[in-house]
Formats: sequence, C-alpha cells, structure tokens
Amino acid sequence: MTVVIAGAAETDELGRLPGHSTMRLHLEAARNALADAGMTKDDIDGVATVGTPGPIQIAHALGITPLWLDGTGVGGSSFLFHVRHAAAAIRAGLCRTVLITHGESGRSRVGAGRYGQGPDSLPGQFELPYGVVGPPTSFTITALRYMKETGLTHEQLAEVAVAQRRWAHLNPRALYRDLITVDDVLASRMVAYPFHLLECCLVTDGGGALIVTSEERSRRPPVHLLGSGESAESPIISQMEDFTTSKAFRLSGEAAFAEAKIGHDDVDHLMVYDAFAHVPIYGLEDLGFVGRGEAGAFIAEGHTSPGGRLPLNTNGGGLSYTHTGMYGMFAIQESVRQLRGEAAAQVPGAEVSVVLGNGGMFASAATLVLANRLP
Repeated sequence: MTVVIAGAAETDELGRLPGHSTMRLHLEAARNALADAGMTKDDIDGVATVGTPGPIQIAHALGITPLWLDGTGVGGSSFLFHVRHAAAAIRAGLCRTVLITHGESGRSRVGAGRYGQGPDSLPGQFELPYGVVGPPTSFTITALRYMKETGLTHEQLAEVAVAQRRWAHLNPRALYRDLITVDDVLASRMVAYPFHLLECCLVTDGGGALIVTSEERSRRPPVHLLGSGESAESPIISQMEDFTTSKAFRLSGEAAFAEAKIGHDDVDHLMVYDAFAHVPIYGLEDLGFVGRGEAGAFIAEGHTSPGGRLPLNTNGGGLSYTHTGMYGMFAIQESVRQLRGEAAAQVPGAEVSVVLGNGGMFASAATLVLANRLP
C-alpha cells in the first residue's frame, strides 16, 4: 500500500499571536489541512499530536471518534515520528486517514506551563549544577567540540544563517526577511558562546497539520512517503557517544534511505531541523551528503543557497522562518510545498525531498523521504 501526505497547511498566521490559545492553533491548522486535502472531519479516523492538548482533546474538539491515536512526544522531531507511525498503522489496517496537528504558543506563552527541570531529573542531577540550562547552553557543548575537532570557523558557522536568510528573503511568510552578511551575524549579540543571536532559532507562535492516508483515498495530487526512519541517543546532551556527530541522525537517515531505495544523488531538496546554526552542519554530514568536517565549507561556497546544487531549508528554517519550540512540523510543510510546486522559493524540478528532524538536544531524530511520484 502506498501511503501519502494528502493535505498540509499551517495556521493563518505565524509569529506573535497573543490572542491565540494553543487549542486554537491546533484547530486552525487542522481546519486548513482538511480544506487543503478536500476532506472533512468525517474522513478522519486517526489522530496524532504531541503535548497539551493531546490527541484525545484534539479529536473531541473536532468531533472525531478515532480508531487510532498517537501521542508520541520526543521533542521537535515528534511530527516526523507521527508520519512514520501513521503510515505503519494505515498499512496494518488500524485506520485509514490520520490527522497530525501541531499548535504552540512558544512566544506568547498563552496557557503554557513554566519552563524548568526538577532536581530529580537527569538534567537536574547531571547538567544543571554545571550551568547547562536549556538549548543555548546545551548546544554549545556540541558546537564547541565540533569546531575544535574539525576546524569549523566562526565565519563558516555564521554562513549557515546567511544562507538560510537568502531563502527567507524570498518567502513573504518568513518572520525575518532582510538579507544579512557574515559580519551582521558576528556583530549580533552573543547569546552563549559561540552562538550569536542570529545563529539561534526564532521564538514564535503558530501551528500546522498534515493529513496522511493511502494513495487511493487522496483527493489531490499526493506526496508519497518513500521511506522513513527513527532513532534516539541520550536524553541529556552530556551523554552523547560523540559530541561531533548525532547517532540518531545517522541511524534514522540510513533506515529512511534504505527503505526508499534512493541514493544521495536522487535528492533534490533537503530540510534539516535548525534550532541552532550548527545543526544543519551535522545533518549534512550525518546523512552522508558531505564528509566529516566538510559541511561548513559546503554551505559557505553557496551549495545550499538559492541556485545551489542542494537547496537546504528553503523556507528560511528555524533561524529565519519560524520556530515555535517544536519545529519539525514546519520542515515537513515546506517539503510538501516544494514537491507540489507551491513553495514561495520554489526549487525547479524538485521531485525527491528529505526531511531530518531533531528532538531535544540531539536526543531523538527521524527522517522522511518524500516524493511527488513513485520510482
């Protein structure tokens, strides 16, 4: 059975939305995705989401009585996991059409709980006492080790933000659109060494939703799921096997490429979760597009920018487009748009797109291989 993404849409607006509750963001995205798919709530018999409200609350609010539910919560990569799990459920006959939703008041914090880790948690015991608090200081551990071992320069790290801003400049929905230079990045305030402000993700409100079903039930030209993979390494960054590479990236990517039966030369478009500027560098290397220590120069030479041979994060990414806290949904959305030929910054002839999601601080990962036609 061929499984496809038959509907994909985001909330009407992204950015600062203090008048939107988290539930409203979920339901607005769901409404838009159903309209995009040419379906109604009555076509849905599976629901997946992460966080609060969960899948039961989302189903109830929409008037859906689901036969299958998934509340897998593994950080920002959760939505890629949901696509993979939904495909397995559809192939197994557990459900026919799955709605995956995301809504997050990451900036306005409407109805959101307080941040923090308890003293009995793993971070509370083994990282917080040493000043490792949240993503900026956690991700510095990996970035600094990578820079030391590979020779990645501050200028090359800044080039990631510059390259993605070139894409955002072409996207009217991107929060930051003005073109920037390496000097602009390095002149922005230091957040946590080596990250300057423009090398850190945005903090926004917004949401998105997907409709996953079988090809025969799709009511518009579908986006095919050719392959997928998932993995996890460590819930705390200090326990990674190697700070300069993500085992979860590697394993999920290998599984997805193997299932899809594709090689790197088959890929026209790439989305790599970019909470911070070094994560796309890891993605390029761990997926095997370039060798160890080569990604910084690859990006600086323009290969991932408009007109380059491997278009990367073409919506502007989490650094310039949007980042509600869990970004994976938006990476999938852009891949779908590219494969439909509907993207703001359209890659000519895009037929195969790879999406790599990160959860937490290199804790989890999932990879999807999507295409607008079967091999």
